[in-house]
Amino acid sequence: MTETSAFWDKVAERYSKKPVADEAAYQRKLAVTRDYFEPEMEVLEIGCGTGSTALVHAPYVKHILGTDVSPKMIEIAKGKAAAENIDNITFDVASMDDLDIADQSLDAVLALSVLHLLDDRDDAIAKIYKMLKPGGVFVSSTVCLGDTMKFFKLLAPIGKFLGLMPLLRVFKVQELETSLTDAGFEIDHQWQHGKGRVAFIVAKKGGSL
Repeated sequence: MTETSAFWDKVAERYSKKPVADEAAYQRKLAVTRDYFEPEMEVLEIGCGTGSTALVHAPYVKHILGTDVSPKMIEIAKGKAAAENIDNITFDVASMDDLDIADQSLDAVLALSVLHLLDDRDDAIAKIYKMLKPGGVFVSSTVCLGDTMKFFKLLAPIGKFLGLMPLLRVFKVQELETSLTDAGFEIDHQWQHGKGRVAFIVAKKGGSL
């Protein structure tokens, strides 16, 4: 088990019971995402946690693969799906590096509260671009502390060393936008909330489905 998965395993039960911090913002992001869904879509959610978002989106697509580095998170997600009799979601333990997904095989990829927790967001975005079919969408919601809390660049490594927080990358919204466009994406929708620290972006791969 990696250091990251151990951290999220430790907090999984508490995380699963924690209410959404901003319910109105969450519902808005769900609604915007659903506007891009079609019934026959194959969807991947990276960092799905305990599966709450995947379960909400399940009725609107053909299939969702939800992945997370935490076995405990995935165990809870599977329990939720079984309790709700939802059978078009597959939950698997996997990191970004573990994913073996064919190029141009997915219609949509979701990474919600994930990109700032990755060691190399540019590499992850490039991989996601390859996974998507032409016209496919990448939906992300990312904490961008570089615009308002630059001091976190100093605090984050200390917090990780002490086991108080996972890996946390500090960057600006503009840096995230550049990463997306450099990978080939076109930004189709953008909204910032949480005092401007969270960037919700829908990016589209060029071409037609």
